[in-house]
Amino acid sequence: MNGDAGKALDHTPEDEPTAENGSDPTDSTVSALRQGRPSISDRPRAAVSLQLSSIVAGAAIAILIGAVGVLSVILWTTRSDVAATRAGIDNGRRAEQIATDYAVGASNINFQEANVWLEKLKANTTPQLASKFDATTPALHEILVPLRWTSTATPIAAKVTSESGGIYTVHVFLDVTSTNARTPDGARTTVTYTVAVDTNSDWKITDVSGLGGPLPAN
Repeated sequence: MNGDAGKALDHTPEDEPTAENGSDPTDSTVSALRQGRPSISDRPRAAVSLQLSSIVAGAAIAILIGAVGVLSVILWTTRSDVAATRAGIDNGRRAEQIATDYAVGASNINFQEANVWLEKLKANTTPQLASKFDATTPALHEILVPLRWTSTATPIAAKVTSESGGIYTVHVFLDVTSTNARTPDGARTTVTYTVAVDTNSDWKITDVSGLGGPLPAN
């Protein structure tokens, strides 16, 4: 018994385990927290949070890329539609101008220059239409000269009424003042032409006809 008492007396506080010896996990965790480091139990949670952040960031980037792609397609389609609309408007205006120039030329008549007028009838027309005018030249000449026909024309309006396969149908309205042997004092009337302009034939006129009727509404 004296031996046990001697051992007890020989035991000192320095023999107790300390945090530096790493014998107490709790003390290790406390020490780690004090030093600003995550504890062993917190490390898996930090890893999970990092993985979730990466997934969210990747999903956001994927959504952004998809949105940009969709927006690009919409913008491209819109631009194409706008370009096509503008091209259609420009082509329509060009067809109206061609038809107007032709109608004015065909309505300015001087019986003393019948051959000049007959050439105007064939101006900017297809060979097929020009050949039809050539066939009617003698009859037209016989009408103009005896009647001493003269006329002057001023354009009022022109309007594309239809388009099919690049062929524009245009109504041209003219204010025409004419004199002849029967009405030497002159007469004023509104004349309407229907002119077909074919963009596939270098904007040539493929058909011309007269059409009576009121002016187009604005």
